[in-house]
Amino acid sequence: MIYGSGGEWLGSGAKRIVLFGMSGLGKTYLANMLREAGDWFHYSVDYRIGTRYMGEFIADNFKREAMKVPFLRDLLLSDSVYIASNITFDNLAPLSTYLGKPGSPSRGGLPFDEYCLRQNQHRRAEIAALLDTRHFMDRARDIYAIPHFVCDSGGSICEVVDPDDPADPVLSALERDLLMVWIKGSDAHTAELVRRFDKAPKPMYYQPEFLEKAWVAYRVEKGLEAAQVNPDDFIRWTYARALAHRQPRYQAMARRGVTVLAEEVAEVRSPADFDALIARAIDRKE
Repeated sequence: MIYGSGGEWLGSGAKRIVLFGMSGLGKTYLANMLREAGDWFHYSVDYRIGTRYMGEFIADNFKREAMKVPFLRDLLLSDSVYIASNITFDNLAPLSTYLGKPGSPSRGGLPFDEYCLRQNQHRRAEIAALLDTRHFMDRARDIYAIPHFVCDSGGSICEVVDPDDPADPVLSALERDLLMVWIKGSDAHTAELVRRFDKAPKPMYYQPEFLEKAWVAYRVEKGLEAAQVNPDDFIRWTYARALAHRQPRYQAMARRGVTVLAEEVAEVRSPADFDALIARAIDRKE
């Protein structure tokens, strides 16, 4: 690790971390709080994916739908309107809407092949955005003179790396430059995330092998052809299984850094609280 002790972390004039773990456990809460303090640069991997690497795909999808409306079609063809994504750190809906859900077109689903194509686009984009971390660390220092840096990774980071490979290029790059911090949830947190997801299911990225198995298993269990699948029911069915699939992958990644509990994160109210939490986590590691 780049900090040998809690004291070294506390005394550092250039704190650098990457937060990872399940979505909904506090990564963005912490990153926003640190950014608002003024001396932390917040790099959002999901925002980078949705703007730099998938922005054109997202905008083209909007245009494709607009072209189905005669009024908008004429305006688009004459360059009279401009259609773009208004993605922000706190509103990633354009990205998740583009990813979509597989299943019946009459229920808003995508054909499975198209869904997999978009998943693969996301995979490439996420890897590229993670590897951009060093570039943004340099920008934060050289342009803005901001000393501290937090990389707010997406929940699917564990799906685009090989946690068990010591030479994994993405993890090796992150580990070289930043302290990796896993926010670990309890069984109760997982149950709450599943409850929330069941209430409002949202598209997400899945590891290809896991997705293929889930797609087959779901249809066998339900006795459905691909075009009969209810998209929301499929991703609800898949979500808890995806969390269970990710947990050991996060745990393997955490061997390269430190672990903090979601309960500890919930008690953080200031950058000083956060610094103390990370210092304790580093000393626990020893």
